[in-house]
Amino acid sequence: MRVAIDTQPGGTGPNEDWVAGTPTLAVVLDGLSTAGLDTGCRHGVPWYVAHLGSQLIAALAEPSVSLTDGLAGALDRVAALHPECDLSNPGTPSATVAILRQREGFLDHLVLADSPVVFEGHQDFTVITDLRVDEVLPELRAEVEQYETHTADHKEALRRFVTAQRQTRNTTTGYWVAAAGPEAADHALIGSTPIEDVRAAAVLSDGSSRLVTEYAMATWSEVFMTLRTGGPRELIDTVREVEATDPTGRRWPRYKSGDDASVAFCQW
Repeated sequence: MRVAIDTQPGGTGPNEDWVAGTPTLAVVLDGLSTAGLDTGCRHGVPWYVAHLGSQLIAALAEPSVSLTDGLAGALDRVAALHPECDLSNPGTPSATVAILRQREGFLDHLVLADSPVVFEGHQDFTVITDLRVDEVLPELRAEVEQYETHTADHKEALRRFVTAQRQTRNTTTGYWVAAAGPEAADHALIGSTPIEDVRAAAVLSDGSSRLVTEYAMATWSEVFMTLRTGGPRELIDTVREVEATDPTGRRWPRYKSGDDASVAFCQW
């Protein structure tokens, strides 16, 4: 498996995405925004995704370890790295997870939250994503989206939304992400696809996939054409060009003008 990767921050702040690729593995993590709220952790989201990603790569280097077990073990080990932090805080650093691994003629995937794995088949495309987060607190979500980004009203509405959203995070009535406890791994979407059915695959943070899913400014066929001709950097540049036409979020209401964007493009 040949994996090309890239990641870029969405603004002037630190990049809270993380991406890595090996000859058998592609991993994308998308750290959840804190909206300036307390997390109970002194390390921050970039520290969390870097350590979780590193632990995942190490755990899944052993083919006999399932993706679910690898994620659960990685979550346990990262929690053990900062026991002095308040890991019970509902805003403890957390992230979406998307993993693709090649194994004995199959491609195994794991998706936790809304960072998708997209397969290019011989006839069409298959998108694996977990959108349970979109069902949570629709009224508060709509309140955020009515304001232009970078305004005081937008910032305050986002803080209210994230505050309420944290109470549903990793609960049976809400949605699941990687955080402090290993139990989140049991709620991921997992599956296997025969490698002979796949021409290529992309593992993405939603900062990249939104070119198709939210902005509707490209098809998956066009995305994969861009990845083949220009690689992950060109795809992310295309996302930025589209966002630059709507910097205040009037055409495409969103939480920030530009989100961190990551891509792992896999070919055989």
